[in-house]
Amino acid sequence: MSRRVVVTGLGALTPVGNNISDFWKNLLDGVSGAGPITRFDSIQFKTQFACEVKDFVPTDFLDRKEARKLDMYAIYAMVAVSEAMADSKLDLEQIDLDRAGVIWGSGIGGLDTFLKECGDFATGSGVPRFNPFFIPKMIADIAAGHISIKYGFRGPNFATVSACASSTHALIDAFNYIKWGKADIFISGGSEASINEAGVGGFNAMHALSTRNDSPQTASRPFDKDREGFVLGEGAGALILEEYKHALARGANIYAEIVGGAMTADAHHITAPHPDGIGATNVMRLAIEDANMTPEDVDYVNVHGTSTPLGDIAEIKAIQNVFGDHAKNLNISSTKSMTGHLLGAAGAVETIAAILSVKNNIVPPTINHFTDDPEIDSSLNYTFNKAQKREVRTAISNTFGFGGHNACVMVKKV
Repeated sequence: MSRRVVVTGLGALTPVGNNISDFWKNLLDGVSGAGPITRFDSIQFKTQFACEVKDFVPTDFLDRKEARKLDMYAIYAMVAVSEAMADSKLDLEQIDLDRAGVIWGSGIGGLDTFLKECGDFATGSGVPRFNPFFIPKMIADIAAGHISIKYGFRGPNFATVSACASSTHALIDAFNYIKWGKADIFISGGSEASINEAGVGGFNAMHALSTRNDSPQTASRPFDKDREGFVLGEGAGALILEEYKHALARGANIYAEIVGGAMTADAHHITAPHPDGIGATNVMRLAIEDANMTPEDVDYVNVHGTSTPLGDIAEIKAIQNVFGDHAKNLNISSTKSMTGHLLGAAGAVETIAAILSVKNNIVPPTINHFTDDPEIDSSLNYTFNKAQKREVRTAISNTFGFGGHNACVMVKKV
């Protein structure tokens, strides 16, 4: 018989709050994290705003010498994990560290480091003066390595890279390894730090980002008729996953149970979703099946909902395919309307939102809805503009990444 998996610690560093408490309060209050870019001079760029992490000083959390050895994506990871570990109250002297692992997601990894080192070389004399920490700072697995080293976790330790689905894949892997008896505890989640010239310029070249420079705070408007691209975000989300009996034995606070997870592919296009939402349909059906539950058991869907013209339509088609008549009983919301798109960290941060919704019986809103889109069924409840209180027994969180990667995780009350 497979083992049960619960969540016993949470940590968040996001554009709408630098800890779990502030993050959750601002989600419920419908606060936008968008504003003018401060990381670099964006005057020449089509998009001049983003959802940045605010009032964050790495040396408030890390020794200056150590901080210089880490890319910002790894620093974000370490800070969010520190909060989650403190929240979990795990005693490292009492647990079996050989059965405790780390699975961490990042879509890009150390883009800041790559940009700086290659930029310095390109503008230099041609003599290679690369920082010896260039490669260890840049690679996408290194956050998982640093987390493992800090806490002494000697179980499975690796990174997942699947663009915007990265941290949901990390969570599903951690869930499965515990379920299958390969470990008892995982630190899991994801982080991203791509608000720089390469990140913004690259996504602009794809016409993926909103260019609503005159109104950054209303630019991320999922399901609105006038949506025209996502808003780039950054940050980290961390979760402590634990085997249920292990958590009970130490008297842990349990937020929710992870009951299902699934992964599929569109096999369609490198960036565009399948127009009929086939991969998205399959991944939700499989996650519900994995949980041994039915579509009617689900109360809330935290959607991928990036505020792109094609993606939002395809996802709602998929929800209608999966839930049928029950779709009208669901609360649907996109917290990306507030946080922006955290890329590889999105799945972790949004799963945290789903977990807190289940725990507190309230659904955070989809802000910035102004005009109904005739191509999107307006009879569904998108939780527009204001949080809604309701019983949330079970929630699912969707994340879909460039490359056609789809991932879905399902959580419920214990």
